[in-house]
Amino acid sequence: MEIYKTIKNEAQDEFVERRSKFIGYIKPVQEEQEAIDFINEKKRIHWDATHNVYAYILRNGQIKRYSDDGEPQGTAGIPVLDVLQKAGIVDAVVVVTRYFGGILLGGGGLVRAYSHGASIAVNAGGIITMEKSLKVALSCDYNQYGKLSGVVPLFGGNIYNSEFTDCVGLEFYLPKDKYESFIKELADITCGSVEAEIIGEEWVEAN
Repeated sequence: MEIYKTIKNEAQDEFVERRSKFIGYIKPVQEEQEAIDFINEKKRIHWDATHNVYAYILRNGQIKRYSDDGEPQGTAGIPVLDVLQKAGIVDAVVVVTRYFGGILLGGGGLVRAYSHGASIAVNAGGIITMEKSLKVALSCDYNQYGKLSGVVPLFGGNIYNSEFTDCVGLEFYLPKDKYESFIKELADITCGSVEAEIIGEEWVEAN
C-alpha cells in the first residue's frame, strides 16, 4: 500500500441531542499505546461522564478496537468504528464522551448520536492522504537553483531542506511513481550536469 488516509490534527467538537451532551475527540496515532493513552486521558478528564466510548484503527498489525463503555451492545463503539472504516481512515483514535441528559435515545438514536459524534470529530481533525515518498538529494550551482526548485513541485515533490555553501544542496520528498520522470527532466534541463540520489523513504502528506 503506497497511500493511506489518516487525520491531520488532534481535534474535538460537540453537540447536544435531547439534553445529552456528546463530545467527539480524535487524534492521529501510530502505536496502540498512543491510542490507549489518549483514551485514558479523556476518561480522566471526563471521569464524571456517563460514557466514554472509543474506537481506533491502526495500520501496524491491522488492529481495530472499540468499546461501548456501558451503552447497549452495538449502539456506540461499532458506529464510531464504522465512521472511521467508511472514510478509509487508519492510524487514528476517536473518543465520544456522553453526559446523559435524562432522556433515553433508544437504540437507533444512540447509533445516530455516536456516529455523529465521531463524524464531527473527523471533520474537525481533517482527513489527509499520506503517500510513500522517496527522500531525494542533489547538489547544483547557484544559477541552476531557481529552475530546479521550481521543477521539484511540478513532479509532486516537496523541498524540506536547503543548504547554501559553495553550491546549493537540496533535499526533498518525491512520490515514488514520479521519480523516473523527474530524473529524465533533471537530465534535460541540466544537460546531465546534476544527478539526484535516493537517500531514504518516508510517509508524507500528499500534495
